[in-house]
Amino acid sequence: MLFGLLMILSCESQLNVVPEDDVASSTVFTSAATISGLVTGIYSKNQSGDLNGNPQLMSDFMADNVAFVGSFPSLQEIDQFETLATNASIDNIWLDANELIAAANNVIVNLPQIDVNEVTDLNAADVTRFVGEAKFLRAVTNFQLVNLFAQPFQISGGTNLGIPIVTEFFTGDIAPFQLERSTVNEVHAFIEQDLLDAIAALPEDNGTRAEAGAARALLSRLYLYREDWARAADFANQVISSGNYALAGDFDFYDDNPGSSENIFVAINTATDGPQEAAGSDEVYVNFYNPSPGGRGDAPFSQDLIDTFAADPGDRRFDELSQAALDAQNNDTFFTTKYPDVVNNASDGMVLRIAEMYLNRAEANFRAGTSVGATPLADVNTIRARAGLAALGAVDLDAILLERRKEFCFEGHRRMDLLRNNLNLRPGGGAVSAPGADKVIFPIVDDEITNNPNITQNPGNF
Repeated sequence: MLFGLLMILSCESQLNVVPEDDVASSTVFTSAATISGLVTGIYSKNQSGDLNGNPQLMSDFMADNVAFVGSFPSLQEIDQFETLATNASIDNIWLDANELIAAANNVIVNLPQIDVNEVTDLNAADVTRFVGEAKFLRAVTNFQLVNLFAQPFQISGGTNLGIPIVTEFFTGDIAPFQLERSTVNEVHAFIEQDLLDAIAALPEDNGTRAEAGAARALLSRLYLYREDWARAADFANQVISSGNYALAGDFDFYDDNPGSSENIFVAINTATDGPQEAAGSDEVYVNFYNPSPGGRGDAPFSQDLIDTFAADPGDRRFDELSQAALDAQNNDTFFTTKYPDVVNNASDGMVLRIAEMYLNRAEANFRAGTSVGATPLADVNTIRARAGLAALGAVDLDAILLERRKEFCFEGHRRMDLLRNNLNLRPGGGAVSAPGADKVIFPIVDDEITNNPNITQNPGNF
């Protein structure tokens, strides 16, 4: 059952128009090969560093994991909570997300209208799977956008403005429909429905592409962010108990190993990938995190994160996934090695992995006072055991959030984990980085404001 929000999605809040490029788009739906190419193109757009790379980097340095020392003005603005609507980095996120959504909508809207009997090598099962993949990728992107450009559910129970819900195919990088923003609740309901549809449409094993387990995993995260503890625990438990994924015995899954049992969904980058329209996610990871050879060294561990690991020594997540080096300002510090392929710029971006499901289940069960699948203590100790740490005798919310921080540092989770728990993004950061503050979210970008007179800007952003 949905969380009761789909009924409040009015026809005005979504699109009901004929696609602008209907004739041109129909010409590519001529064979299974060309249709598969369209879907592969959505995955390629997901490789963009502005969808997988920069958002993770920004989320960690807006919070307390990264001591950003870079010289890019647009990133400095974000780091200092001074982001303007003209900021080029957030503009790229908005535009690339719109391009992916448009490409997904092309498949979602137009493919089901095709007569499979008239298309070479296409069958109904192919159509179902391709549409399911497009809906999953649209859900991932909309979730990224609403987390970055809107205050979280906790601020006003989700009644605050989220992002526009775009359901039709369009060309270009700004949707031409001039929509007002839907509420966070409405956006979440739309994402939820896409993911439920994807679960029904996708196989349990789809190689390195989206599969049903990935949709269940993202639903677990969505429900966790909405404080729907029962369903957050249930969907995490479904992923864990499926047997399709398992905690890796070591941390080699970061080393260009998308086939690892750890990974549920990964933004895969290879040495043969050309640069995306913006830098690919691989280039973002290498340039900012890796100081050598050839990296910028702009995003080292914060001292607070170093101290956090030092407080519980012997953690493999620090000992094996960090390197001592000079940062961009010649300070001795540490950098993550979660993005290790410096030579080929082919490190993968972690989107969903099984460790998150254990910690989602732990938090949701703790909050609800339940033990779906396992106790919160057992799940936390499972994660700690792989990290080489002693088992805890008891667990509380702080302990769970601490394990999330250490497990997912440099993967972009920290900002939302703090905001949704009413915690300041920076130790001693004051009002500017407090939950609900204007600049802990991004402004709606200037391009959208210019082209869409119906959209409302976030408070405090010009």
